[in-house]
Amino acid sequence: MAFPFQKYLPKRFRSDAIVVPVVRLSGPIMAGSGPLRASISLASVAPLLEKAFAMKASPVVALSINSPGGSPVQSRLIYRRIRDLAAEKKKHVIVFVEDVAASGGYMIACAGDEIVADPSSIVGSIGVVSGGFGFVEALQKLGVERRVHTSGTNKAVLDPFRPEREEDVAHLLALQKEIHETFIDLVKDSRGAKLADHPDLFTGLFWTGRRGIDLGLVDSLGDARSVLKERYGEKVKLALVQPARGFLSRRFGSGSASMEGGFLDPARIGTGVIDRLASIAEERLLYARYGL
Repeated sequence: MAFPFQKYLPKRFRSDAIVVPVVRLSGPIMAGSGPLRASISLASVAPLLEKAFAMKASPVVALSINSPGGSPVQSRLIYRRIRDLAAEKKKHVIVFVEDVAASGGYMIACAGDEIVADPSSIVGSIGVVSGGFGFVEALQKLGVERRVHTSGTNKAVLDPFRPEREEDVAHLLALQKEIHETFIDLVKDSRGAKLADHPDLFTGLFWTGRRGIDLGLVDSLGDARSVLKERYGEKVKLALVQPARGFLSRRFGSGSASMEGGFLDPARIGTGVIDRLASIAEERLLYARYGL
């Protein structure tokens, strides 16, 4: 990033290297992410995007995505924020896919003016999924009686401790259909005529980056450093945009502990560790869907 005072320096002291801001979006997508949850949300990435797009000297913003998906709402909010900033700041956006940009991760990738992937990257999975467990027989074997009292006949829809009802499943599938249609419309608006006429494109299937080119899900193959050097010269510099962090947040993670009487609260540290372990397990399940 060129500093304002550089224009007053003699030409031989000025840097002619183009600096490209890079924002890394890594992890599952969900609301309420924080230092102990390696996940993506609008709240966590908005400040980074603002910093990146505020770099006036750079003609482009690079996004590095590695996400198996997650919340469709957070995915779309992030997509929208990127496109709004790109229009406002008149910046070209290049998305670089690492291991995976699937489901909500691919939705965010569509915010790029172009998408670059590794040949072995996983892309696509344009669909909607909901999962859960049923514990009806387990309760019966344990001799446990489930007691639920509601003021609405549908307030306990899809209760995992009750037998599944057809009308509940039908309602869920209807909701999924609406969300899926919103996802499809976003991909079509973003990729346009680049998309291939393939019967499985919007069925939730996923492909490698190499196959993604044939399907119109990806524009080219490569990595950030190589592509940006080819575009902007050997002197191009990649500047990773990171959140500002104080001493305690670097050491313990903001929100993982609290100061009471000048000491760290062990109970909050323990809660933070448990929360982090749970998020790791959830993250592994999401990545495992794509063989990663």
